[in-house]
Amino acid sequence: MFDGRWRSAVDAKTGPVGTWLQHHGITADVLTATGLVTATATAVAAALGYFYVAVVLLTLTGAHDLFDGPVAKAAGTSSVRGAFFDSVTDRVADALLMGGVAWYLVSQGKGHLAILPLAILGVTALVSYERAKAEALGLHARGGLMERAERMILLGVGFLVSVLLIPVLWILLVLTSFTAIDRFVKVWREATKVSPEAVSARRSADRDSRFREWRERSGFDWNEDSPVVRWRARRAEHVSSRPGRPRRARRTTRLGRHPASRP
Repeated sequence: MFDGRWRSAVDAKTGPVGTWLQHHGITADVLTATGLVTATATAVAAALGYFYVAVVLLTLTGAHDLFDGPVAKAAGTSSVRGAFFDSVTDRVADALLMGGVAWYLVSQGKGHLAILPLAILGVTALVSYERAKAEALGLHARGGLMERAERMILLGVGFLVSVLLIPVLWILLVLTSFTAIDRFVKVWREATKVSPEAVSARRSADRDSRFREWRERSGFDWNEDSPVVRWRARRAEHVSSRPGRPRRARRTTRLGRHPASRP
């Protein structure tokens, strides 16, 4: 919900804060890495039953995750590498948080209920996979009732009022499952209207876009008169002008005679 319907409003509020943090020397990678540290601390506090401490640490974790994007935009360092790093750390943080809750339930003698956070983690991974796979195919799979921000808010409510922890976990499981089903239906409907050729064209456009972004950040002179571009053009022309020979013929020349002709 925050990532879709309210994204523009959230960006308008977090943009100035991201600029302020960037001016004070804080980078997006630092926020992402320290967010993983606070997520680990949150999991430990939850596993030990210190839920009020866990709420504070969970709020810090959410703040790190909220502001790393605006900081990257303010610094002009938004990149594919940063997006990959952020996604991986988010998945690790989710596993740590649900693992901490499962540890707490086991320590309280509620062994069967410990499966509940693990089920939430599995459905959460499915939601993330659906989005990643859809974007790899050139489709869209964002939105839903229970994305990462909503999950963290609802989990914080469970930490704040510990008697509601088990009902909150059930609500998380149901709404996250509904989000996974909703994304699947959206992608299924969109995929039926898109031909394989259109998907291939979208992939090519995405690759070209990423290459242009890398080329702009590389610092090389990619104009037509630059030495690198002229050398690549001459190399391509030289390779294309050579008479082609079958690969097996080249191997035969090196060996002296065809292996089949040996006694």
